[in-house]
Amino acid sequence: MICISHYDSPLGGITLAATNDRLCGLWFDGQKYFGSTLREETEEKEIPVLCQTRQWLDLYFSGKKPGFLPPLRLDGTPFQQTVWNILSSIPYGKTQTYKEMAAETARRLGRPHMAAQAVGNAIGHNPISILIPCHRVVGTNGSLTGYAGGTERKLALLQIEHIPYYIK
Repeated sequence: MICISHYDSPLGGITLAATNDRLCGLWFDGQKYFGSTLREETEEKEIPVLCQTRQWLDLYFSGKKPGFLPPLRLDGTPFQQTVWNILSSIPYGKTQTYKEMAAETARRLGRPHMAAQAVGNAIGHNPISILIPCHRVVGTNGSLTGYAGGTERKLALLQIEHIPYYIK
């Protein structure tokens, strides 16, 4: 059973999903790939990990860097897991390009190179937005491309973190 709840953020409604003790989904309502990991029956119910996630989001949206991360459960292919682990290592207030993400993914998988498009696809299927910071990945020229929640939200998330940006 997966427990779900809703969070009203300054950028719109967010749906949270968790197993008994781990967050397994966080999506802006209506975003691309919304609910992609909800393969089990769901029940609207508040549980401790969802409360922790709300606290994290409250801190984040108030402009503070949360000093903790709720326990997560990331279900995906080994390739997706690798990409999501790299995403998780991008520090608050920093960005990385799709090209850099592809190079690091190739390095970790022991390959000579990796297509940025394949990495971008895995990033787009990230089931835990914001906490797994796919919004911190930008085009090589700094452009805001490829955010499942929409580029307006990506821009707003970067502004919350005081990340310099420009749109091409």
